[in-house]
Order: sequence, then structure tokens, then C-alpha cells
Amino acid sequence: INTATMAYGGIPKDIENYVSAPYDPRFPNTNQTRNCYQNFIDFHRCKKVRGEDFEACKYFKRIYTIICPNAWIEKWDEQIAEGRFAGKI
Repeated sequence: INTATMAYGGIPKDIENYVSAPYDPRFPNTNQTRNCYQNFIDFHRCKKVRGEDFEACKYFKRIYTIICPNAWIEKWDEQIAEGRFAGKI
């Protein structure tokens, strides 16, 4: 029994189902910039081939939305829409 949790009425709803990105052996260091970028690229490649509702595509999207700063995601999405994104998708 966790008395600290009980004293405050349980776990708050906004963190009850919190999930962090799992360990990826391709990116063992603390700096997760490459991990962020790679999952962003992997999502868009997967979406192009399989569609956004494919389970693996959802996984890549979930990981990059956890790891990447929102400003980067917005910037990259804007670049993709304008046809000037540097990555190969």
C-alpha cells in the first residue's frame, strides 16, 4: 500500500496512463536528438507506405511526440507541407 498516494486521493488522472519512450539501443546516449529525428522520419516513411493507422506507424508517432520538442515537430511538418524538408521520406 502506498500511503503517500492514498493520502492525496490517488494518482491524478492526467498522469495515470503516462507512458515514456522505451529504450532504443540505437541511441544509447542521453542526447535524444537523433532518436527524435529518426522516429519522425520513420513515421512519415511508414505512413507513406502503410498508412497512418498501421500499428507500427502509430508507434513511431507516439515516440517522436514524446521525445521531440513541439516547435521542431511544427517546423518539420511545415517544411514537409511546403516541400522543402531535408530528410528523405
